[in-house]
Amino acid sequence: MAEKSWQAEVKDWVISIGIALILAFFIRTFIVELYLVDGPSMEPTLENNNRLVVSKFIYNIRKPERGEVIVFKYPLDEERDFVKRVIAIPGDKVEIKEGVVYVNNKAVSEPYMKRELRRGEAEADKFQADNYEARVVPVDTVFVLGDNRYNSRDSRYRDVGFVSEEMIKGKALMVFWPFSNWKTLP
Repeated sequence: MAEKSWQAEVKDWVISIGIALILAFFIRTFIVELYLVDGPSMEPTLENNNRLVVSKFIYNIRKPERGEVIVFKYPLDEERDFVKRVIAIPGDKVEIKEGVVYVNNKAVSEPYMKRELRRGEAEADKFQADNYEARVVPVDTVFVLGDNRYNSRDSRYRDVGFVSEEMIKGKALMVFWPFSNWKTLP
């Protein structure tokens, strides 16, 4: 058996690396991406600096569903990503009364939710979090809230509002880092 020349060996390595780079680009562009959680808005479900695996592909074949944790572009700065939970989908009537979320006039069970004010936060902020006038979610949008309701910028605020499906980057599938926090998301 003849030995390969060094040129053939280099050619094999270049082809292998090229294929790996093309596959990585394809996977990152169309299938999954990794994201860093920045801030406390999804505590206790997600903690600051958790790293997530996000499916970019799933919403090409179906619409977001209630209860899913999504990553989307912040409407006022599309370079920033937000992570929130879908509470209501198109056609749903959503309302918050004294801290209880109602979708289509039924109270939503939220065992994942955290209700703590940050030090120095005003009661007006608490009132804003605890009350939201009834509205119907428009077509091709979703209504999102953070699990840490008093520390979340979400659909209750005008700058976020109803999130357009075009702004959604994907569904959070799992926390993979730190490894001690590893878990799949519903």
